[in-house]
Parts: sequence; C-alpha cells; structure tokens
Amino acid sequence: MTGSFVRSADITRDTLDWGELGWVVTPATAPGSGLTVLDVTITPGQGHAFHRHPDQEEVITVLSGTIEQWVEQERTTLGPGESVHVPKDTVHASFVAADADGPAHLSVVLTPSVGESGYAADEVADTEPWASLR
Repeated sequence: MTGSFVRSADITRDTLDWGELGWVVTPATAPGSGLTVLDVTITPGQGHAFHRHPDQEEVITVLSGTIEQWVEQERTTLGPGESVHVPKDTVHASFVAADADGPAHLSVVLTPSVGESGYAADEVADTEPWASLR
C-alpha cells in the first residue's frame, strides 16, 4: 500500500443540522487504511448529540473554538490543542455554546475504519439517561 494525498478539493463535505462533516480519510480516499479521519465544524448553539460507535474508538482534537465535551455522564470544556479519547461503544457528545464567538473546528480520528464510509454510529440522544442530561 502506498500513501494517499488528500487535497482540500478532494474532501467530500456533508452539511448537517449541527454543522459540517468533511470526509478526509475513508476507505474511498485511502483504500486499505485502518482509520477514518473527519474534518468537523460545529456551529454555535449546535452539537453532535449523544451517540456511540459500537466498533470504533475515537480521538477528537479541537483545532479552533471551544466545545462542551461529554464522555458518558462526565462533561468538560475543551479548547484549541486539547483532545479526548473515546473508547469504543462509549456514549459521547460534543456541543458549542449558543453564545460562542464562532464555530468549533475539530479533527476526528476513528479506528478501525468500518463499512463503506469508514464510520458507524448509533444515535442515543433520545433515550435515557442521555435525553435528560443537557
């Protein structure tokens, strides 16, 4: 296997209710890779609500902005240069305050890469205790 260069113009971006998701390293952009890398932007007042990756661990690094990061029922604030490791099948969520100066920009790495997109999540925000946490 050889390396794969991914240019900004090559990144597929999805606009979501809470921000934007850029697919940087995926099975399509780096065949045979054991990880998935996402370029994530969360807009003020929004967030990727409580979810889990049954077969993937995740590292979220804040590039700019500030997030309210949850891992299970523990919450902290992360700023630029700070990260969180989320073990596989662990419920977590990331939010940006409504009064934030701007969006938060994150680099997200998941491993192993699973499925065609390299990413699989179970959304649990509508179930307890997650629905009542925030």
